[in-house]
Amino acid sequence: MTETTLDTLQPGEAAHVVGLELHHPLRRRLMELGFVRGARVSVLRRAPMGDPVELRIGGTELALRRADLSAVRVRS
Repeated sequence: MTETTLDTLQPGEAAHVVGLELHHPLRRRLMELGFVRGARVSVLRRAPMGDPVELRIGGTELALRRADLSAVRVRS
């Protein structure tokens, strides 16, 4: 099992959330969206220019900027 950040995963890959960057401005909002320790997150697709990235976490699908995904540590 390797630990990385969510922005490095490719479409079709999935991982479990390990933690969030402590001082990221959207930390609280990411937690409210379900980015908590142990949650499974899947990368569905990327926009043509690579940003935003469409994800599935729990039963929710959402799109986030790659810059925000770099604050989410995951383990595959």
